[in-house]
Amino acid sequence: MNIIVPVKQVPDMERVKFDTEAGRIDRSSASGEINPFDLNALETAVQLKEKLGGAITTVSMGPPQAESSVRDSLARGSDRGILLVGKEFAGADTWATSYALAAAIKKLGEWDIIICGEKTVDGDTGQVGPEIAEWLAIPHIAYVSEVREATDSTITVLCELEADRYVIESPLPTLLTVTKDINVPRIPSFKDKMKARKAEIEHWGAAEIADFADPANLGLKGSPTRLNKVVIPSEEGRRGEVFRGSPEDAAKKVADALQALGVLGSAK
Repeated sequence: MNIIVPVKQVPDMERVKFDTEAGRIDRSSASGEINPFDLNALETAVQLKEKLGGAITTVSMGPPQAESSVRDSLARGSDRGILLVGKEFAGADTWATSYALAAAIKKLGEWDIIICGEKTVDGDTGQVGPEIAEWLAIPHIAYVSEVREATDSTITVLCELEADRYVIESPLPTLLTVTKDINVPRIPSFKDKMKARKAEIEHWGAAEIADFADPANLGLKGSPTRLNKVVIPSEEGRRGEVFRGSPEDAAKKVADALQALGVLGSAK
């Protein structure tokens, strides 16, 4: 079974800063790591490989430093790592990103299952996985929380959408987006990490996928999304206030304070 796992390097969201003028994340302000939901996708792929055999290919798109996340995926069980890198891919929105990744997957040739994380922590759209499936004209199932059964020709999964649960069987090839509830990603061993450090990571530019991708649809120029404004909400901690006096006086002060906040409504 040939399994493809698209992964994205994301910044540490607790440390990253935002460039509100340019309307983007300042990725240089924090270290990069594999998107946490992609780790669940990778673990799902490894479990399927252990059951059915085959190979896993990791495909990522990003700047040269994203190679570290591709290597991490090799340490976690992927067999081949490919990084789409080059200025032609810079500034891509979800439409252009999914287009480029789908082109790379077409170049790879045959595949059985593509497994994506539900979403990324820096974008939170959940769009790239299903968009890849649309570009490839294959079925896709979102919000998968369990793989019930898998064969060389079909896969049966449980997907959860709010209060509803669905058991869905799909023929292969197909694409899944998985939630964090599907598994607990394993931690790579020191031996696997050292092996991944020596592994070859393939770098593909726009020229390598030219047979499957129109350059006009790549990167910023191929992105129809336009950002008007970036607003970072302020973080306010809890504020405490002590009301002293007799129980009656304290109660009145509490009521007045709640009324001022609009909790009790306006006085009549």
